Amino acid sequence: MTGPAPREPAAAAPVLRFAPSPNGRLHLGHAYSALLNADLARRMGGTCRLRIEDIDPVRSRPELTAAIVSDLAWLGLRYPEPVRHQSRHMDAYRAARDRLVAAGLAYPCFCSRGAIRAAASGEGAPRDPDGAPLYPGTCRALDPAEAAARRARPEPHTWRLDMARALAAAPGPHGYRTFDAEGRDTWATADPARWGDAVIARRDVPTSYHLAVVHDDAAEGISHVVRGRDLEAATDLHALLQRLLGLPSPAYHHHALILDAAGEKLAKSRGSTSLADLRAAGAAPADVRARLGFP
Repeated sequence: MTGPAPREPAAAAPVLRFAPSPNGRLHLGHAYSALLNADLARRMGGTCRLRIEDIDPVRSRPELTAAIVSDLAWLGLRYPEPVRHQSRHMDAYRAARDRLVAAGLAYPCFCSRGAIRAAASGEGAPRDPDGAPLYPGTCRALDPAEAAARRARPEPHTWRLDMARALAAAPGPHGYRTFDAEGRDTWATADPARWGDAVIARRDVPTSYHLAVVHDDAAEGISHVVRGRDLEAATDLHALLQRLLGLPSPAYHHHALILDAAGEKLAKSRGSTSLADLRAAGAAPADVRARLGFP
């Protein structure tokens, strides 16, 4: 299956988005990305929307969503309504997943994380851009009747993109538009194959970050995506999914990351100082904005 060639966004006012996940408090890295999105939207004569990426049913909590909104308002950022919450759009993601499945471009995978690590272990084993072992394709050749029986039991499973078939359905060259802080466009070459048979739907929800984000960017008319450099490699996979689903392809800008004293990127999982911590210590919004290079 391949959809029509990606449609370029209409020549309208640019639309950007800041899309945090409510699985922890925002830190300075989030603040930088939110402020940069707002600043570029203003300079380009466009708007910036807020999206709550809460597909994780365990880690996403309502009180953290409320905290995100509070922190962004404290920084002086306001967003158009309605704010999109991914948890409210599972049917749309399921439909996108089912299109790929019906076209023979995705298959159910019953392997546990431990089994995948064991099968793909060893020195020199290929890894994806995030450093995870590439899926070795264990379930790719399962007999369809066996796969259907295991799903009917039901046996927990993810859905994986069959990368070889996907690339045959949407042959390259692959790429996407990029833009700099002045709005100048360039072109980046994409290599989706380095992600292997990526997960497009999790065990607990009918989507993954990758599938949900390309669907939502199209649904919200996002013309310019501004996000951290840690997501730059994911754009290769997103460009392919956009081709397969016939979705518009935004322009991308991947900004530098805010690092801690040890040179590591800030992260909720490492307990990086949050905006809430800074607020409690007496910091003012102007202090944070100035620290990050914004007036």
